[in-house]
Amino acid sequence: MFKAEIKSETLKGLVNIISTLIDEVKFTINQEGMTLKAVDPAHVAMIELKVKAKAFESYSASETEIGLDLDKVKMVLKLAGQGDIIAMEQDENKGRFVFRIGNITRSMNLVDTSSMTDPKVPQLSLSANAVMMVDQLQKGIRAAESISDHIALRANPEFFELSCEGDTDDASLKLTIGTDLESLEVPSPVHSLFPLDYFANLLKAIPAGTKVRVELDSDYPVKLVFGLANGEAKVVYFLAPRIESD
Repeated sequence: MFKAEIKSETLKGLVNIISTLIDEVKFTINQEGMTLKAVDPAHVAMIELKVKAKAFESYSASETEIGLDLDKVKMVLKLAGQGDIIAMEQDENKGRFVFRIGNITRSMNLVDTSSMTDPKVPQLSLSANAVMMVDQLQKGIRAAESISDHIALRANPEFFELSCEGDTDDASLKLTIGTDLESLEVPSPVHSLFPLDYFANLLKAIPAGTKVRVELDSDYPVKLVFGLANGEAKVVYFLAPRIESD
């Protein structure tokens, strides 16, 4: 059983983040909230999402699993304006999920979750981490997108850098502690390459003004951690490195 109400902008934020990786999702739901673990089809990136019951305007649930087609959910979200409250309910008898926005009711078939497995979340101990506003990273992505299909992340005790090099052009964004970074912990310099499209798609989906922690090590996945819904939802995102060949 699941029945809840949520602000439209909160649900849009969650769906935009998840849909950067996958189209169909399985939410695991209980009285405390809902969780999701998913890997993209190419197994390049992974997301873990935890949404507390407090992220909702109202929330009532027992243990259940709900599978949804995010493309259909996005169509529903187009009907909602800023500040609207979206009511959601699982219709177990009909195997459907119901959205209500004002006087509009939209129902859809649930997606079968029997073949959806929960991927194991990597337990990584990454040596470097930097905390910054996502707006800074978004600027770096805008500068890099037309230059290359991969991006380099570097960190040393003095700065964090996002850069890319193409055949004829290059671009970089250098962030320093006290000016652009809230914190920077780097025992020794680290450097890794990542596919730009994955990194860019995620960063574009994160709402402006969101604080992001970037954890990094040389030739290891990068880990991004950030909150949504006033901290009542937490996202952990992993992106595999692009290993340079000799």
